[in-house]
Formats: sequence, structure tokens, C-alpha cells
Amino acid sequence: MSESFRVLNSSLRAWCHSGFRALLQGNQALSCPRSRRWRSDTHTAAGTPRPLEGVRVLDLTRVLAGPFATMILGDLGAEVIKVERPGGGDDTRAWGPPFVSSESVYFLSINRNKKSIAVDLKHLRGAEIIQQLAGVCDVLVENFLPGKLPQMGLGYAELSRVNPRLIYCSISGYGQTGPRAQSPGYDSIASGVSGMMHITGPEDGEPVRPGVAMTDLATGLYAHGAIMAALLQRLKTGRGVHIDCNLLSSQVSCLSHIAANYLNAGKEAKRWGTAHESIVPYQGFRTKDGHLVVAAGNDKQFVRVCQVLDLQNLTEDPKYKTNRLRVQNRKQLLHTLSQRFLQENTADWLRRFHGSGVPVGPINSIQEVFSEPQVKHNGLIQEMEHPTAGHIAVPVKSSN
Repeated sequence: MSESFRVLNSSLRAWCHSGFRALLQGNQALSCPRSRRWRSDTHTAAGTPRPLEGVRVLDLTRVLAGPFATMILGDLGAEVIKVERPGGGDDTRAWGPPFVSSESVYFLSINRNKKSIAVDLKHLRGAEIIQQLAGVCDVLVENFLPGKLPQMGLGYAELSRVNPRLIYCSISGYGQTGPRAQSPGYDSIASGVSGMMHITGPEDGEPVRPGVAMTDLATGLYAHGAIMAALLQRLKTGRGVHIDCNLLSSQVSCLSHIAANYLNAGKEAKRWGTAHESIVPYQGFRTKDGHLVVAAGNDKQFVRVCQVLDLQNLTEDPKYKTNRLRVQNRKQLLHTLSQRFLQENTADWLRRFHGSGVPVGPINSIQEVFSEPQVKHNGLIQEMEHPTAGHIAVPVKSSN
């Protein structure tokens, strides 16, 4: 252990809140009794170093976008030191039920592979501790309101003088500057401002928030990718960089063809439920006992759909000969298809479509997701032991 880190450990023992007091564990970095590092080791073959081993990340984030990004870095082998506020810690520690023992399942889902400490950043000594940590870390990730950390002497300009190699990633709602910069960043608000909610929901219904916080998650993925790129750049330049990653920009970029349709053709988007604006049939259908999704992306696949459904007459109808025509005449076609799908069970339809070359799949409940053979085969469920919650399971990205 370096002398600078030995001094840092001593400072942390003295200044961390007693409920999260940091403890030395041999030559390992800092941990705390409530959040001792619990990790997934299934991402590489036994004995193979993980890509980010040796990289140290200082995580000043809370809630979802930031913790999701730093969790991925931890999964890849980085040493992640999560700094929480004294007392309650990360907001998501209280987000429940459900809880496992005293731990919020929400918190557990996005904070594996981390070591938690508590530091009062409003205290002068607390800010000094973060400065010391930044001096021995490769990456710092924060999601404070823009301008807050510079006021404490913890902005990029200040910390890059301490550690010129530091990669400093700021995650915010709207960016570091601009008319909305000082607005708090929440997934649901950014989802609305970015247009995501406007295009999500039933065709004739109200805007709908996606079932998971996709704006937060997309931002976390963008942040993780930017940090990886910055680590590569540092190999060439020897210097760190300031990354500005925000919810609004992330979600607007994810509008993809919806944005391009408007920017290039002036076409305003609308809600389509499970359907696709430009491809028919490409949507969910109700069956006798559930739902399935059919994605016929070309004319050949449409013919195969009609054959499976015993509706070959539709292939001869001039209104449905091409996708463009099917889009123009979607209502009548979809009514006919919908009535046919209602006549059999989901499992029966899946068997009939098997081998047809048409992409189909069930709309699973969450229980059905984790009974899905491919989910099990891909190793998407990681079981591990947590020091206070005991045996838990979390979803992971497989390395297969």
C-alpha cells in the first residue's frame, strides 16, 4: 500500500460517520460494515484478469444513472470506492419495499462490486478526504448539481491539478451549462422533456413512462462507454479529461429514427403501443391466453406469417403486396390478423411459427422471463452472498 493511501486510510477512519466507519482489511482498499464489497466473478474465465483490474474509481454518485455506470466498471474489474452521505447513505437504500433483511433490493441491484464509505462533503475535512482520494484514483464519477462540487474545491479544474491523469465524469440532468443546467435530473422528467414519453403508450392513450428508467440506464451506459474511451485516450496522452454526460442528451440521442424522421422529413411522431410506425405487421397481438410479438420486417416474412395463420388469401390482396401498402392499409389488415391470433394459445402459435423464418416471441411476465431457457443458458442470473442480506440474486450481463 502506498504511503499516500496509508495516510488516506487513517483520515477516513477518523472522519467517516460511525455508522459507515471505514475499516482496513489487510492490503485491500476501504470498506464498511454495512456495504462490504460483494462481487460477481462470472464475467471472465477462471484465472483470467478482468479488463479493468488495477483501475480505481471514486464514485460520488447516487440513485441510478451513476451507480449503474460504476457497477459496470466494477463488474469489469475496477476497484470502486462509493462515497455516501453520513446517516442515510445513497437515497436508494431506503427505496422499498421490497427489502432483503435491512437492505433495499433496489440498492442491491445496482451497487455490487463496490466498497462504501461515508464522508460529509460539507465539512472542510470531508472535502480534503475526497481530494486525497482523487489523487490516487483513475476515474471520478459524480452526479451533483452542476457547480456544487467546484464550490467545495472538488470540480474538475481543481482535482485535475491534484491528479492530471484523473478522468472526471459528470452526470447531470441537462448538462453543465444552459437554461436547464441548474434543474435537478430525474429520469421521469428528462423522459418527458426529451420526447420519450410522448412516443410511449397506447396509440389512442396517454403518454406512458417506460417500465424501467430507460433514460437513467441509457445515460449510465453512455457514461461507462465514455469512461472506457477516456481510459484508452489517456494511454496516448497521459492526461485525464472531463466528461459531460447528461440525461437529456442521452435520451434525445436515443430517439434514433424518430428524431431523424422529424429533422429530415418534418414528420412528428406519435404513440403506437407495441406497433411500429413504418413496418406492418410488427407488433404485439393478443392470443387466447396471453400475448406474443410478431416482427415481419420484409415482404417474404409477411407471406410466411399468412401461411402460418392459414390466411394465404391476404398475400394475393393488392392492398398488402408491399410493406408501404401494408402501412397505408394497416387498420384492416391488423384487424384480420388480430382476430386470427385470438383463436389459439400463445404456446401453440410459437410452435406453429417455429422454423418459419419469422421473428416471434412471447410477451413474458417477469416470472416467465427468469424461467426462460435462453435466459438461464446465457447466465443472466447471478447468485452471491451479501454480508448483511445473505444469499441474493441479481441480473447481470453475460459474457457469453
